[in-house]
Amino acid sequence: MPVSQSDIVIYNRIPKTGSTTFTNAIGYDLCKTNHFNAIHINITKNLNYLNVADQASFVKNATEWKEKLPAFYHGHMAFLNFNKFGYKNPIYINLLRDPLERFVSYYYFLRYGDNFRIGLKRSRSGNNVTFDECIQKKGRDCDLEKMWVQIPYFCGHYSFCRKPGNKMALETAKYNLINYYLLVGYTDRIRDMIMLLERTVPRFFRGALKHFDGLDENRAHLRSTTKKILPKKETVDKISQNTIYAMEKEFYDFAVDEFDSAYEKVIDEENETKYHYEKIKP
Repeated sequence: MPVSQSDIVIYNRIPKTGSTTFTNAIGYDLCKTNHFNAIHINITKNLNYLNVADQASFVKNATEWKEKLPAFYHGHMAFLNFNKFGYKNPIYINLLRDPLERFVSYYYFLRYGDNFRIGLKRSRSGNNVTFDECIQKKGRDCDLEKMWVQIPYFCGHYSFCRKPGNKMALETAKYNLINYYLLVGYTDRIRDMIMLLERTVPRFFRGALKHFDGLDENRAHLRSTTKKILPKKETVDKISQNTIYAMEKEFYDFAVDEFDSAYEKVIDEENETKYHYEKIKP
């Protein structure tokens, strides 16, 4: 029996976007109730891309591992077009976050950790340099090339995707978002994202909104960075002049506009069916 596109959902999650909350509170909490398998994609050395041989292997395994269908895959992996290898694409979903907010959150996460793994000593533990000070000193941890994150996740596994400031990467990311993703939400509207997923993919997300609304504060905000200091206006102004930031912000704003439009159409037309059947033969 051929694998249906709706048998596989891939959430190629981006760090510090609310992905742990979504994965645990929605993916793992609902897998038993809705009878699907939740599977983590763990790429060696914390990379988010694969060589072409591993791409082919993953596509084949994910599609043909029938004992684990239907499957909800999640992991820090760049977009992968299954069509390229002769297979049907899965349902792709994702969450984005304002690029500067995400960058600042990750900067302080490396120093102070989060509410998910309390007590774990992070790589920059003991380093109390603020984000503002780091920008002033042009420090390594706040090098703006490290802001080049969300575009590569949508661009894919090509080498140009990983080159900070590459215009083709930005355009490819936009193209993939429009053509291959069912829904791309953003952190500030994670609840609305869950509502739309429940309506569009009930096989996986039936009951998701009610479940999410019933979570306590900690589970609804997993991996919240323990300590964050908002950057000063002069820091924000300086970053705003950077090309890499401008491109990441352009991509984020593009995704936000698409999601907001999709959401408003569903809400506005909630009680109206915009299509009907006719001239049915024989």
